[in-house]
Amino acid sequence: MFLVCGEALFDFFSDEGQIAPDASSLSFTAVAGGSPMNVAIGLSRLERQSAFFTGLAGDALGERLRAVLASESVNTDFMTEIPGSATTLAMVTLDENGSPRYVFYNQCGADRMLEPSHLPASLETVHAIHVGSYALAVSPTSETLETLVARERDRCLISLDPNIRLKVEPDVARWRERIDTFAGHAHLIKISDEDLDALYPDRAPEEVIRGWLSDRCPMVIMTRGEEGVTLFTKDGSESFSPEAIRVTDTVGAGDSFMAALLAWLDEQKLATPEGPGQLTQDQRRDMVEFAMRAAAHTCQQRGPDLPRRHDIVT
Repeated sequence: MFLVCGEALFDFFSDEGQIAPDASSLSFTAVAGGSPMNVAIGLSRLERQSAFFTGLAGDALGERLRAVLASESVNTDFMTEIPGSATTLAMVTLDENGSPRYVFYNQCGADRMLEPSHLPASLETVHAIHVGSYALAVSPTSETLETLVARERDRCLISLDPNIRLKVEPDVARWRERIDTFAGHAHLIKISDEDLDALYPDRAPEEVIRGWLSDRCPMVIMTRGEEGVTLFTKDGSESFSPEAIRVTDTVGAGDSFMAALLAWLDEQKLATPEGPGQLTQDQRRDMVEFAMRAAAHTCQQRGPDLPRRHDIVT
């Protein structure tokens, strides 16, 4: 089973087509989300067993998040209710290319309040752990997840998707320190070119990625939006181009890509600490193309609507 760790929240999308009765009224559609939660749901939809580890508020929205995960067959046994907390909200707007921009309301968010005491004592049923997004940078959740991956890295596949959110933690130096720390525990890293530019605007992406590659982490995958994907190993790099599609928006596309990478590895029985380093060139191509098809499906929907296994033609 995969254990996905990080934030769970509600994205609020403005219903721009709705005619409000007066200028003081706004209409929104609320969608359960958060990058790690999307990955957990994406894995389940791709017929992989997944569980989710986060702090959960005892409010109505927290109850709804638990219900959403359960309805998607994601195991919720590892979720911890945090007294006095609230569910994080994200207000989402889209630019002319359908790319999301976020404003977060989470100073009392349950997902940023995980303590080491909340960690499960045993993960006997878990063989892979995924971490990502702003849970990596906010205390005490960041340090709690660091303790978890350090404890389990020799037994479980550790995957990392930084998914930078400077609106939550604006300190770039903090992000750099935290990402480098988690990268030292990871066996597989996926990162977007936008995130690399946010972290290191004065350094070439290849230079940063080469610093993360190691015997423990033999593969780093950089997504480049409509330009495709570049996969890096210690021996070089390979680039892949996606098929042209009509994009509705790109919300959740990176999460869909990440879930599909992990699902593909699991289908091939390679979701292990050693697995990423055992892939042949043909297997790397098949894995990336599978993940690109998953992301393309999400780009053609509104919001983070991740594909089911039958949606991805192989």
